[in-house]
Amino acid sequence: MSLYHHATDYRGNTGCFSDSNMKRLEAVMKNRHISEGSHLFWEGDLADKLYYIKHGRVKLTKSTDEGKELILYMYQFDDMVGQADPFFSSKHSFTAEVIEDTEIGIIENKDLEVLICQHCDFAMDFMKWMGIHHRLTQTKIRDLMMYGKPGALCSTLIRLGNTYGEKQGESILINKKITHTDLSNMIGATRESVNRMLSDLRKKGAVEYENGMIVITDLSMLRDVCHCEWCPNEICRI
Repeated sequence: MSLYHHATDYRGNTGCFSDSNMKRLEAVMKNRHISEGSHLFWEGDLADKLYYIKHGRVKLTKSTDEGKELILYMYQFDDMVGQADPFFSSKHSFTAEVIEDTEIGIIENKDLEVLICQHCDFAMDFMKWMGIHHRLTQTKIRDLMMYGKPGALCSTLIRLGNTYGEKQGESILINKKITHTDLSNMIGATRESVNRMLSDLRKKGAVEYENGMIVITDLSMLRDVCHCEWCPNEICRI
């Protein structure tokens, strides 16, 4: 769901904001350039800001006690990142790492609170944005818990296709290089398990590789494995 109608097929997570309310957000944003490898925030930091991505990509991660990293979200253009707790003092439950040079707009919670109090239509749009984000989280938890690692992997491939996919006839090219380590961190599996599952999917004709990038060749098979519920693309995304 995009704020504006851009040429790209990708739809960010902020399309519930009207043009007028987006202009209100932009008026309070402080623009910053963040270099690749930097962090917007760390787990445990005070959650007093939201970050709107104008260009670039950010991943949201959670670390286990054993030091393993779980990738929860991959944000990009037109996404808003952060823990939305206006009127409360809370701390971030996750870490946000910039994975390519990124232009962001920083929105202070105090400015967000003023907009919510002064404009009831903005408050409604903000509630819609929070609702979409909660549904996205719920569907990811469902994928990880309900149908095992094969189901979680197939769901993740579908989400990657919705986010980065380019149609090639009946196939979908995931136009970002996603490593097996990345995939293992997205579904909480070992790299070796992901290797075996991808090899099995290749043998069945569901996926193949092109210049190091994954191509989905049988989307219906992936949907069968993960018991796809046909969520809209603003929910079924990485």
